[in-house]
Amino acid sequence: MSQITIVGVDLAKNSFALVALDVHGKEVQRKTLRRKQWLTYLAQLPPCTVAMEACASAHHWARRLQALGHTPVLLPPQHVKAYQRGQKNDGNDARAVAEAQRHGAIRPVPIQTVAQQDARMFLNFRRQVLATRTRLVNQTRGVLAEYGIVVPRGIAALRRALPEILEDAENELSPAMRALLERQRQRLVELDAEVAWYDAQVKQRVQEEPACKRLLALPGVGPLVGLALKTWMGDGRQFDRGRAASAALGMVPRQHSTGGRSVLLGISKRGDPWVRALVIHGARAVVSRVAGKDDPLSRWIQRLVATRGFNKAVVALANKIVRMAWVVIARGEEYQPRTAA
Repeated sequence: MSQITIVGVDLAKNSFALVALDVHGKEVQRKTLRRKQWLTYLAQLPPCTVAMEACASAHHWARRLQALGHTPVLLPPQHVKAYQRGQKNDGNDARAVAEAQRHGAIRPVPIQTVAQQDARMFLNFRRQVLATRTRLVNQTRGVLAEYGIVVPRGIAALRRALPEILEDAENELSPAMRALLERQRQRLVELDAEVAWYDAQVKQRVQEEPACKRLLALPGVGPLVGLALKTWMGDGRQFDRGRAASAALGMVPRQHSTGGRSVLLGISKRGDPWVRALVIHGARAVVSRVAGKDDPLSRWIQRLVATRGFNKAVVALANKIVRMAWVVIARGEEYQPRTAA
């Protein structure tokens, strides 16, 4: 049997499809193994490249494969789809992954450590708590409107209004409804406490991470934006320059050119939409307060606002922030803003 050089794996919860290619790209093995079997099978192979789509559990399996001496590679699923041939089944999916890796034109996804996954899950759980609190507030305001009680928008407004509404004996709320609203108020208090815990953890994690502390010097970057950028970018070594990092986050123009005619559209919006939104909101805060400042960055922003408009200036600054963040993270440099002459 020819020596196996690439193994393509189609990951699932319990069933794993594997396709092995030799040095010439010829398929030499095709197997479907259970969850407890596939690592045992790979442990018997000589060191080779094991390609997988960067989907659920992929980082865990990549770390396990590294321990076995193999070279795991995680490929973006949206790019692997172009290599799909024939009917849609697990074996053909694994074959597509193997051929995509053999082609070698797809930028792999960096394998995350346990600490990096912990940081990403921390931010995801924080977002979930915030979304739960927002849903609770919107639902409660809608219910109160059904009883003729209108509460202004905002969490703080409902937080102030609920005790007064519960104590008001002249409204139409029945004892049963008052009991339900009291439970909603208690849940809101609990969620407020949980959000406060997460916010305190964000500040603590930033102080414990040197790269995050350096990021705080960038314009428009606070503790949350800095932690999100560091978690998303990792060590930054997967990018050879800052522009590649901003392109991966969707901060560069989308191109639709043909026949020698270049057409540039709005930003591509690739990558993590939440991290991109955080950076843009930070940039918006800087641009909205740039009037009257005389440093080089502020003058550049003022020229953009005058010639391109406020929103385009915000996105341009966000692009620059990501590029500067890459220098701070990947090269370990300190941000040194230029002062007014």
